[in-house]
Amino acid sequence: MDLVIRNASLPNGGHGIDIAIESGRIAAIGRALPVSGRQEIDAGGDLVTPPFVDAHFHMDATLSYGLPRVNQSGTLLEGIALWGELKPDLTQQALVERALTYCDWAVARGLLAIRSHVDICDDRLLAVEALLEVKKRVAPYLDLQLVAFPQDGILRSPTALDNLKRAIAMGVDVVGGIPHFERTMADGAESVRILCEFAAAQGLMVDMHCDESDDPMSRHIETLAYHSNRLGLHGRVTGSHLTSMHSMDNYYVSKLLPLIREAGVAAIANPLINITLQGRHDTYPKRRGMTRVPEMLAAGIDVAFGHDCVMDPWYSLGSADMLEVAHMGLHVAQMTGQDAMHACFLAITETPARILGLSDYGLAPGKHADLVILDAASAVEAIRLRAARRLVMRRGKVVSEAPRAVAMLTLPDRPQQIDFRLR
Repeated sequence: MDLVIRNASLPNGGHGIDIAIESGRIAAIGRALPVSGRQEIDAGGDLVTPPFVDAHFHMDATLSYGLPRVNQSGTLLEGIALWGELKPDLTQQALVERALTYCDWAVARGLLAIRSHVDICDDRLLAVEALLEVKKRVAPYLDLQLVAFPQDGILRSPTALDNLKRAIAMGVDVVGGIPHFERTMADGAESVRILCEFAAAQGLMVDMHCDESDDPMSRHIETLAYHSNRLGLHGRVTGSHLTSMHSMDNYYVSKLLPLIREAGVAAIANPLINITLQGRHDTYPKRRGMTRVPEMLAAGIDVAFGHDCVMDPWYSLGSADMLEVAHMGLHVAQMTGQDAMHACFLAITETPARILGLSDYGLAPGKHADLVILDAASAVEAIRLRAARRLVMRRGKVVSEAPRAVAMLTLPDRPQQIDFRLR
């Protein structure tokens, strides 16, 4: 064997597990495997997991915080206005450099697959060209899936539909949309129909910014699910954000959830950004804003978490850490039961991998040897500590390493090394 990882803990609760790797793939998993490797790594009981997956991000805007100015109100609408101000000054080189820097951060954090929306409402399609170049350059170590995103509205922006079709022809993977940003509810519903029919004709996946609003009457997710059913797009459609569901009445949601499940539509919540941008018009009580994650999971709907933004016009923080995203999602959704906390870990690993259609992802023989060793003994502990990524592996090759998170106390009566894990 090329490599054997010994004494690993797994997200499913297994302990003392060995993982044998050959030719970039997992060859065997089990206790005390009777094999030897040219290289052996002792995990020391640490958690070994498939890599993190970010199901919703904006790589064209990342690391642009402060350009051309800072979002003083911190609101979604000022962020959109800021992005509109910045677009004329964008250069392909700057877009590529910022995106590559972010991809480096991602790899160091064990984040090896990202679905990024790319704005197609700039007729030059500079961002599309830039991220297609980035996708090609990072392919050896990171899967980058691109969504053609009409930030200004597919009907509201005169050239958006043609630009979207051009972006798809250039190699963008997924059809995007933003129905709640159209001028009217009717236009929003029409945009969903147009985009779903185009995706169905092209055999593409769909991922729409849908109902990113506190308005309980923003119900485009119902239209998205309807067209998914009508066009046979089951398993290929995602509704991102869905924050209006937080404000909907329970009776309507009781009708909506079965429709979403039957249509095979997945959902992506973005905890860090939803909790920051929503509820801005409230005094008190103040809405949390994030969509109904526990209820959707209970209804059998795939729910993933996305990072959405890092240091851009909408969000001044972030560091490509999907454990931070899960940590926020767990708290906002009050998912503190053991099974619920584990579901939050799945929302940044297995579930988004399934939504993105990643091939050969997971911990099983024959899967790609894309692995992360975390300084934690379990998935819940990893979220609690936002655990250090001791080792990140892509196709059986180590691409990043970091030390354990420990501190040295120098108190006169208690000098000692502090380990934040409970061993």
